Amino acid sequence: MNYTLETAIVALGAFLALLGAAFAHDSLFAAHMWVLFFTLVVSTVLLLRRVSFAPVDPAARARRNSEYFDEVVKYGVIATVFWGVVGFLVGVVVALQLAFPDLNIAPYFNFGRMRPLHTSAVIFAFGGNALIATSFYVVQRTCRARLFGGNLGWFVFWGYNLFIIMAATGYLLGITQGREYAEPEWYVDIWLTIVWVAYLATFLGTILTRKEPHIYVANWFYLSFIVTIAMLHIVNNLAVPVSFLGVKSYSAFSGVQDALTQWWYGHNAVGFFLTAGFLGMMYYFIPKQVNRPVYSYRLSIIHFWALIFMYIWAGPHHLHYTALPDWAQTLGMVFSIMLWMPSWGGMINGLMTLSGAWDKIRTDPIVRMMVMAVAFYGMATFEGPMMSIKAVNSLSHYTDWTIGHVHSGALGWNGMITFGAIYYLTPKLWGRDRLYSLQLVNWHFWLATLGIVVYAAVMWVAGIQQALMWREYDSQGFLVYSFAESVAALFPYYVMRALGGLMFLSGALIMAYNVTMTILGHQREEGASKGAAPSLQPAE
Repeated sequence: MNYTLETAIVALGAFLALLGAAFAHDSLFAAHMWVLFFTLVVSTVLLLRRVSFAPVDPAARARRNSEYFDEVVKYGVIATVFWGVVGFLVGVVVALQLAFPDLNIAPYFNFGRMRPLHTSAVIFAFGGNALIATSFYVVQRTCRARLFGGNLGWFVFWGYNLFIIMAATGYLLGITQGREYAEPEWYVDIWLTIVWVAYLATFLGTILTRKEPHIYVANWFYLSFIVTIAMLHIVNNLAVPVSFLGVKSYSAFSGVQDALTQWWYGHNAVGFFLTAGFLGMMYYFIPKQVNRPVYSYRLSIIHFWALIFMYIWAGPHHLHYTALPDWAQTLGMVFSIMLWMPSWGGMINGLMTLSGAWDKIRTDPIVRMMVMAVAFYGMATFEGPMMSIKAVNSLSHYTDWTIGHVHSGALGWNGMITFGAIYYLTPKLWGRDRLYSLQLVNWHFWLATLGIVVYAAVMWVAGIQQALMWREYDSQGFLVYSFAESVAALFPYYVMRALGGLMFLSGALIMAYNVTMTILGHQREEGASKGAAPSLQPAE
């Protein structure tokens, strides 16, 4: 493949970054441009190594164009595993920082900068790469068409990972908008918009050039995620930069409107990035892994339309007891409660797909992981609607109970379904008979599951304790406990949380080893009974 044009564009980008560093209006922008410059210089060198001036073989080109574009999916799987380990590691560090404040290393590695690094690494780096990789794989198979746009798929992958690098280094430098799940500043946001439009063009183009008349439901979920995230990202990040050579910008919204816009974005990042996108995974990989059709195709369509209509209204439940008008708070609550029904419809659909293949829960650890993911999806989508009720929210919001809820969804649902998809994809993409080790998948399953349970249970109890201490008054109407006392009381919970996170990280490291060995073509000798189907026994 000749990458002459791509190499020239990346080299030009490196030169522009150098100019940005030279003429920057503030030191933070200059530092960030230096990061961009060195990243693009390394990219240019790597591309130069791949430039070929040999004439293109028409037969080879025709053969390549008749095959699925899986090379980018391979890179996506590797990036997903890498960023997963990084994100979970930073999460453990952040948890330990709360338990042991001396671990805060100012200025770059204190909690305030590490926490958004963890959030973005797990959601956008790990989850985003998983979504891009799986969506590119699924859309090609279900449409029987090669990925649209030629090298556009490469641009999406590398462009998105450049966004991750710029966002992550920006957090450590202290460059932030201070908006939950949307911390990157204006110039990084613009780059992500360009990449995301290319992603939409690639995905939608593949659907439009499909040879299969039917559009499978997983593609609907992926497409809704891509389109909605584009809308959310653009509106939430409308801002005016102070200078085109500086980091600072001011939001186009103010006050209550700004808060509403931010949580409309924030909760729909959950609804579409972390739910709709990963449901695309569920509706493709579970049927493939158990070799059964989706339990109810009609239910999957109802699940899709109900979910995407209702989720968009749920954001105001983050703003109970604030200056947001009461009717808007109630609207958010009502739609959040209604979301319980389609969510559980989807959960039932995912679980019942195992009809006729329930034995695989016992014999196939990958299926076990996928089933656990769907179970956590059900649990988190019950807990969320309950927490959106005002009376419950008054006790739970802004406490560690919310942290427990977020992580039971993110680790239990998003993490587990992604792990299942990676385990399914790796042997297929690299042409291996099976994974290096199914026993290691089993170890990963139990470490991850126990890690999530410990984490979530501890945070629920910590959250209740926080809420009770914060609202305890004496006979004269004064608060009984200071904030410092409530923090000190949480020490054992924070240590336990770190241990839960460490267990989850250990599982991810096992996955990284298992995937690496599979890619290298190794197979671990294991008992035939471990992965074999159970033999039929006569009735007694």
